[in-house]
Amino acid sequence: MRITFWGVRGSIPCPGPATVRYGGNTACLELHLPEIDRRIIIDAGSGIRELGNHMLSRHGSGGIRAEIFLTHTHWDHIMGFPFFAPIYLPGSQLTIHGPVTFEEEPLKEVLSGQWTYRYFPVRHEDLSANVRYVHLKESEYDLGQGLHLRTKFLNHPLLCLGYRFEFNGKVFCTAYDTEPYVNLFACDPDDPDYDPVMEARGEQVVAEETLRLEQFVQDADLLVFDTQYTRQEYQADRVGWGHFPIEQAIDIARRNRVKQLALFHHDPQRTDDQLDAFTERYCRPDPGAPDTTVFFAKEGMVVEV
Repeated sequence: MRITFWGVRGSIPCPGPATVRYGGNTACLELHLPEIDRRIIIDAGSGIRELGNHMLSRHGSGGIRAEIFLTHTHWDHIMGFPFFAPIYLPGSQLTIHGPVTFEEEPLKEVLSGQWTYRYFPVRHEDLSANVRYVHLKESEYDLGQGLHLRTKFLNHPLLCLGYRFEFNGKVFCTAYDTEPYVNLFACDPDDPDYDPVMEARGEQVVAEETLRLEQFVQDADLLVFDTQYTRQEYQADRVGWGHFPIEQAIDIARRNRVKQLALFHHDPQRTDDQLDAFTERYCRPDPGAPDTTVFFAKEGMVVEV
């Protein structure tokens, strides 16, 4: 497996002199399986534009076959799709996989909404590529040629899927956008609405879902994890925003024998210098988990597993 990071930022693109080294494009990953010459794209943030240009330079203009897996349809994860050059080529075959976020508005309708004259000069009906849409749920899928996929719903304000790809004994896993599970029924015992039974049930659900997340990422050769905030930032005023604190993500990875952890979905306010400082703080080897390598993902970085 060869994973290339084409976009590592969260929320909104942030180009400029302060983000040159880590990159300012939003989420887009490329998974290449050289043994079967198969490429999978995960998310269509602004980083997919450069990926599309790279694919054209490599394969020419005769049409391209691509498999795209969307974690969810928040704007920063789909905004680059109208600028993905292969979609305008006759002969291109694109299969778009993703969760059903609204039953009355399927994946095709959500994405094609970008191609209306209100927002864009080309309509979805005028695209040259053959585009097929596949709805995914939390399940296991045989993708053929020995490639297996397991999906998991994550904790985000919109229905969002984590992906676990397994091929030839190797595991590549994504867990973004997501945040820690919290007990929504916890409150002060003196509060008139306090219900000890509901609070206990809430704690049980938190424990169960946290365990399921840890089992999902367990023993991954590479885990790309949402780490938009520090623990201090998250606890101060970002609970409920759908993103994970760095420290807790690292703890989960080390506890579950993840071999390589890519810290991902960097806050758009985070500068290169700040991420360099975070590397010094968070990415030092841990004697208690020496087999887990931790690093901040950079645009253009390639990781082999």
